[in-house]
Amino acid sequence: MNSINHNAIPLAFETDVLIIGAGSAGCCAALAAKATGAEKVTLIERAGFPGGISTQALDTFYGFFTPGDTPKKVAGGIGNRVVDALDEAGAVFLRPNTYGAGTGVNYNPERLKLVWDQLLNEAGVQTLLHTSLVDVEQEHGQIRSVVVYGKQGFTRIRARVFIDASGDADFCHLAGIGYETAGENEPVQTMTTTFRMSNVDLDRYEQAGGKKMLMQKMAEAVENGTHALPRKAGSIHKMNAEGCISTVAVRVAGFSGLDAADLTQAEQDGRRQAFIYEGFLRGCVPGFEAANIIGLSSSIGVRESRRVYGHYRLTREDCLNRAQFEDKVLLCGAPIEDHRESADGEDETHWAYVPDGGVYEVPYRCFLPRDNEQTLVCGRCFSATHDAHASCRSMAQTMAMGHACGTAAALSLKLGMKLSELPIAQLQDTLRSQGAVLEMPTEAADISENGWGNNRKQEGRES
Repeated sequence: MNSINHNAIPLAFETDVLIIGAGSAGCCAALAAKATGAEKVTLIERAGFPGGISTQALDTFYGFFTPGDTPKKVAGGIGNRVVDALDEAGAVFLRPNTYGAGTGVNYNPERLKLVWDQLLNEAGVQTLLHTSLVDVEQEHGQIRSVVVYGKQGFTRIRARVFIDASGDADFCHLAGIGYETAGENEPVQTMTTTFRMSNVDLDRYEQAGGKKMLMQKMAEAVENGTHALPRKAGSIHKMNAEGCISTVAVRVAGFSGLDAADLTQAEQDGRRQAFIYEGFLRGCVPGFEAANIIGLSSSIGVRESRRVYGHYRLTREDCLNRAQFEDKVLLCGAPIEDHRESADGEDETHWAYVPDGGVYEVPYRCFLPRDNEQTLVCGRCFSATHDAHASCRSMAQTMAMGHACGTAAALSLKLGMKLSELPIAQLQDTLRSQGAVLEMPTEAADISENGWGNNRKQEGRES
């Protein structure tokens, strides 16, 4: 599009804050911008529903709680509003996690689509689904507008502040903002196609040994060559639907998340693997004899692609040394969980935990691209090294990132200040007033299956 005269493309409208990508980060950024006083906030999304990976592929929020024997609730704010709405609909439960990431907030992803719709509409966010970013118009070093494509054709949207929540840093890529491509320095994390199965006898499964039994049978299937499983491990857990399970088991490696031909092959390989798992589970695992796949993720889960260079890059050392920053805007206690394929093809998930069940702070500078004053980034394209990204990519944290960025965008317009010059204390006070957690709680959280309401009361403030 760079050779095309942008002025020949009709200007659809102007907005104060434009968010690209309606994943968990982008939706929360839009909600936070409105909550902080931005008059016109626009959110664009290429899919037909909001939520990104939260509704396309997964059914569990991680990162709200630290792992370990005395979990603490370390994320809140806009994220609380999302889970509260699910809880009110009876579509959420807390799932003590045995795979290492800590307690998960399990939800009904179809209900979550409606929850995102309702929250965005109630807040007055202008949401445009089926709308793809095509190009970024710049003039004299300033970003003027974006070109988008929808069923109506090509149009332009002009904005004052831009938030890249695309996951793949598509806006930053088109705007010439610097980034690292995953895989350049360390092995890129593998992709996953999730799938769901119905008619599972979970009582029979648990009585036969549950997870321990499953892992043994997976290892045996791989070693004996009876089923061409891509890995010897994987997560299978119950859903918010009777007799249904969801998985994170498929492993797709060797493809780029930034190339259509590669993504096509990855999608096809993910679907192929899912049905290999179906055959294995039906034939080898008690409780799955009559089960069938009833749904695949609507797109393959890409764990990392581009990571923008910000004024600060979060590092492995920051995570494991429980780093503190004066410009903190969120907390994270999630372990480094790095899914990769080794040289011999064996599945490897590398884990490294924040010591003593603690947390590290994430600074505002991680969301400020070093190359542009009009843009913020949030979600998995934020400024971090490979290892730090493998910890801070949990959805509770990406929601907190969106909360921080949307608040910062609205404050910058309200105060007439550059994003990089915002008074940090004012940003932090605003986040706290909206329920964000910026200090480590002193009391342990209730992680019983119905403990979400207790955790909200324990936190002591409404969002």
